[in-house]
Amino acid sequence: MNMTPKSIVAYLDEYIIGQEAAKKTIALALRTRHRRMQLDAELQDEIMPKNILMIGSTGVGKTEISRRLAKMMGLPFIKVEASKFTEVGFVGRDVESMVRDLVMTSINIVKGEEQEKNQGAIEKYVINTIVEKLLPPLPSLVSETKKEEYARSKERMRDRLLRGDMDEKTIEIDLPKLSVEFNDTNMPPEMAKVQESFSKMFTNFNKEEGKKEVTVKEAKEILKSEAADKLLDMEAIRSKAIQRAEQGGIVFLDEIDKIAVSSKSEGRNDPSKEGVQRDLLPIVEGSSVTTKYGTIKTDHILFIAAGAFHVSKPSDLIPELQGRFPLRVELESLDEEALYKIMTQTKNSLLRQYEALLGVEEVTLSFDDDAIHAIAKLAQLANEKTEDIGARRLHTVLEKILEDISFSADESAGESIAVTVDLVHDKLDTVIEDEDLSRYIL
Repeated sequence: MNMTPKSIVAYLDEYIIGQEAAKKTIALALRTRHRRMQLDAELQDEIMPKNILMIGSTGVGKTEISRRLAKMMGLPFIKVEASKFTEVGFVGRDVESMVRDLVMTSINIVKGEEQEKNQGAIEKYVINTIVEKLLPPLPSLVSETKKEEYARSKERMRDRLLRGDMDEKTIEIDLPKLSVEFNDTNMPPEMAKVQESFSKMFTNFNKEEGKKEVTVKEAKEILKSEAADKLLDMEAIRSKAIQRAEQGGIVFLDEIDKIAVSSKSEGRNDPSKEGVQRDLLPIVEGSSVTTKYGTIKTDHILFIAAGAFHVSKPSDLIPELQGRFPLRVELESLDEEALYKIMTQTKNSLLRQYEALLGVEEVTLSFDDDAIHAIAKLAQLANEKTEDIGARRLHTVLEKILEDISFSADESAGESIAVTVDLVHDKLDTVIEDEDLSRYIL
């Protein structure tokens, strides 16, 4: 997490074109969190996160900026749509469920890290278990000579397993009991515990573990889960995960403009919209939420809200909620040049993805530079004529252009196919010129 704001922005530049103001704001927010963790505990509690409100059309990179950062830093990150929540008493998701989702994500991240750290011990457990299946233990009354021979045989078998020489051999293993996991985060923790009790009860009905014949290669994968359950300290993982969610968790609240009540709209009569804002307020301000893994404080969770705000304005949110999002950043709409750069300069760009996908069929796909410029121009034109969906328009446009090539790729194995400017215009001009048609196809 110890990255400077400049290095954070440089990392984001590999994946997101433009939006410098948004990148800078989020980089500073994350750096401030790192600075806070270096201070005395008393002062740490006083420094509250500066929550961010992003304003911009869909497809301009709001979610991508937050998601990439969280992934890079190994922080628990969840994206939720504010429009899915409803005020208590209405049918819909409870706002506290997003904090429970965050804890679940944190548990999975920490568990994955612990598995990585204990990979050696897990592999040793798996290999030893398979060796015992292939070489059943000796009776207790055998001679010392036999025991020595058995130990040497086990060592040889272990070496063969590690080299993969036995991967195709079939063995019988005990499958773990089938247990039902209840991870409905919209459910109150008390009810979740009741359901877990039922789950354990149903699991215990089946006292005998199932047996199955599998190859050694398959057994290695199946036994990894069993090894992790036996070797990892789940209590320590839960404790660490809750602390990480509290101190480093990021909640991305998308579509927050959908719960803003414009003074001009008839939605002023909709009690659930303003009610959701009031329900969100204590969580964003800082409160304690009970989860099945323990109580989590939301005081230092970073909340990033985003919305297009076409119909409503940020000032249409209730004043208390507005005050909890002190940092405002407006994201720019994507022009032709930005769309061109998204296709050519980003890491694992769409063009590289299509080239790799058709490479599976042994087709060498390439895009002429003129064709890429034409795609960017036509995508921007489609955004202007219909709805502005930003970079997401590129997915639709490229699918339309490559539809026939992709469909018959199996017949073109070994060939090189270039996407030219003529092909782009041939596929798209008619569709884009006809506004009614483009609304349905692009």
